[in-house]
Amino acid sequence: MPKREAQFDLSASFTSLFHASPMRSARDSLERFLAHLTGERRLSAKTVEAYARDIGQLLAFLQSHYGKPLAAKDLAAVTLFDFRAFLASRREAGVGSATLNRQLSAIRTYLRYLDRRHDITNAAIALLKSPKRRHTLPKPLSVSGAKAVITDTDAREPWIAARNQAVFSLLYGAGLRIGEALSLTSAELPLTDTLRITGKGEKTRLVPLLPVIRDAVAHYASTCPYDLAPDTPLFRGAKGGPLSPRIIRRDMQRLRGALGLPETATPHALRHSFATHLLAGGGDLRTIQQLLGHESLSTTQRYTGVNIDALRRVHAAAHPRA
Repeated sequence: MPKREAQFDLSASFTSLFHASPMRSARDSLERFLAHLTGERRLSAKTVEAYARDIGQLLAFLQSHYGKPLAAKDLAAVTLFDFRAFLASRREAGVGSATLNRQLSAIRTYLRYLDRRHDITNAAIALLKSPKRRHTLPKPLSVSGAKAVITDTDAREPWIAARNQAVFSLLYGAGLRIGEALSLTSAELPLTDTLRITGKGEKTRLVPLLPVIRDAVAHYASTCPYDLAPDTPLFRGAKGGPLSPRIIRRDMQRLRGALGLPETATPHALRHSFATHLLAGGGDLRTIQQLLGHESLSTTQRYTGVNIDALRRVHAAAHPRA
């Protein structure tokens, strides 16, 4: 069985770490770094947790790699070979290039902090090249496929069918991420023609809601057997607790089998479909960027490639000289 990766307790008092005894272990260095992110840079708890996880995986690997407890000063001696061995281990665990690049960014930030604040300088990290990312295009559903997912919710309980229809409507009709949809509370009821969403990086955006989406959510709320008090999650699981993204993914998997949709038909593909179908209908990239909550326009521009491919297929099929 694979070894359990090291976890770090973020509930410790970060402030006290600045006045703690001299830093000795690699764990001490990580805790000091996390305190810096929280206290000085004021990053969100989720971001700090991501740094803890990414760097913790490196430290756990190095300890196993060296076969001894890792001191803070040992981080200066980590070689290019050691870093490459770590990346290879992550590849073997099924981690993709995008995740590896994010993890390397966290590690570089951590090592820069150790260099500036604690005179622990690692020269090898500057020689490490980031894995090349495959810029795969989003895989949206067809318009008919997206509509089928929303209208043919395959659930035994009527209220669960209504719930899934409401969630899928928010993903496809408003371009929400699954986490954004499931984080809504009952205080949002009744929905108006706009919805304020707090997405990645704690950035807030306004999303317009079509009447059909508002109706789907209202229908679910009227059929849900649980008390939807204002301060409770809007979407519930079968036993009344907060609805898990895993349940929605499982229901989508079962639904795509029933509808004969490809394996790429996932809940997130509904968000891709929202953007792609808006672009095909004449929407401009800047507006779609704002609706999706993308920080960079280059992220949204990936959807132009989807439509170019579609145009090429139509051109090749219909042009008399093709």
